Amino acid sequence: MSAKEVKEKILVIDDEPSIRKYLQTLLEVDGFDVEAVSSGREGIEKITAGERPDFIILDVLMPELSGIDTLKELMQIDRGLNVIMLSCSNEVGTVVEAIRIGAHDYLTKPFEKTELDAAMLKSRQKKQLVTENLALRDYCEQITEDISFLAASPQMVRIRQQILQIAPVDVPVFICGESGVGKEVVARMIHLRSKRRSQPFIKVNCAALPGELLESELFGFEQGAFTGAVRAKPGKFEMANKGTIFLDEIAEMTTHLQAKLLHVLQDHQYSRLGGRHLVETDVRVLAATNVDVQEAMKTGRFREDLYYRLNVLSINVPPLRERTSEIPLLFRHFLQKYSEKFGKTPQGPSKYLLDAAVNYPWPGNLRELENFVKRYVILEDDEGSLRELVEMSSARQRTSPRAEPAVHREPQGLKALVRGLKDEAEMEAIADALEKTRWCRKDAAKMLGISYKALLYKMRQFNLDTPRTRRASVPAPAAAVEEPTTIGIGGRNE
Repeated sequence: MSAKEVKEKILVIDDEPSIRKYLQTLLEVDGFDVEAVSSGREGIEKITAGERPDFIILDVLMPELSGIDTLKELMQIDRGLNVIMLSCSNEVGTVVEAIRIGAHDYLTKPFEKTELDAAMLKSRQKKQLVTENLALRDYCEQITEDISFLAASPQMVRIRQQILQIAPVDVPVFICGESGVGKEVVARMIHLRSKRRSQPFIKVNCAALPGELLESELFGFEQGAFTGAVRAKPGKFEMANKGTIFLDEIAEMTTHLQAKLLHVLQDHQYSRLGGRHLVETDVRVLAATNVDVQEAMKTGRFREDLYYRLNVLSINVPPLRERTSEIPLLFRHFLQKYSEKFGKTPQGPSKYLLDAAVNYPWPGNLRELENFVKRYVILEDDEGSLRELVEMSSARQRTSPRAEPAVHREPQGLKALVRGLKDEAEMEAIADALEKTRWCRKDAAKMLGISYKALLYKMRQFNLDTPRTRRASVPAPAAAVEEPTTIGIGGRNE
């Protein structure tokens, strides 16, 4: 593809000839395809005719049709337009009105080139986030209002296919996997795809109660069965009748209770605590554990006969570190979820933060990632979240040195670690762009969203002068190089 074909198009709408000329010259130097018109009506006509520029730079104060009125009409035509407002005034009311109508950003004249670059970068990120959220719908299946099943990796696609095969067959299913991988999500999806989907789904955490209380919780009790049993109470098996019961952390159940559960699975009947009559039950049992079942059976912690009764069909959910391709999608899924919940405008994570998230092993799996993104949404601090990941990685290496490949590093401060991660991600992005454009520096700069001059500086910094000089290691920190202005990949000011 030629450089001409990949140019971003910008429509400038401003009644002042000097501003139009200035913006056209400024942006064309950076490789944009720029068209300038003198009134809001002309701009609306172009959009009505089918033109869809990547950005619209719109002046607020114009005769006849004001910028705000022009913006309203543009949004009626296409709310996906990326509009950046310009004005000599920064009145709060006007700014709020413009953003409410649909503008992506608002700059006050006179403005610096870096401010315009930042506004355009922010617009690109918002557009990318919308596109990725739409793409998520292809991977994500809503289970309940709070739980979704996301299948974006080959492993999870296979599990989804297993679920679709298993769900209609009315037999027990044993679900294995580390804590936090999403075993409950799998169980709920099995239920919702089964013939019992219109009946109750009851979850019981077998690790949350001691044996005696868990038995009464599962099977209920009669009045007077024990001290405090002032009235009869049905158990979870009765509540789940005709539906599905999910026994989470089943390996934590006492062996006595495991024996009783085995008889329920065999005979489909049981008696309440203190009861004399048998209770018939028609329940599909789904069980899950995060322990090594084979080891638990060897030590007598888990009954073999119960395991073989439950393990008619089994699903093993892999940990997040084995399906890292899902991390960016999961990050944005949780970002959208909690931005809506907390009434925040979703701010797309930087490339550095996503790279760090992909490289972190997430011992707590989806639950840990979800809580991390929740903090990110609340605090709105990309740099702080990156530091948090670096600190967690460092702490994990100190406490579990065998959990990661051993890499010898000299002791360094937190800032140096963050800078090292950013340099490494930046160098890889530049090298990839140069390779994709066959080392055409001009095209690579456009692909990266930075100026040609900034790209040349970065190539010298990372010693990327020719295709043969690409290195796998990060060079000395950039702080040792005299640098008047540092521009990150995608135009982010550092």
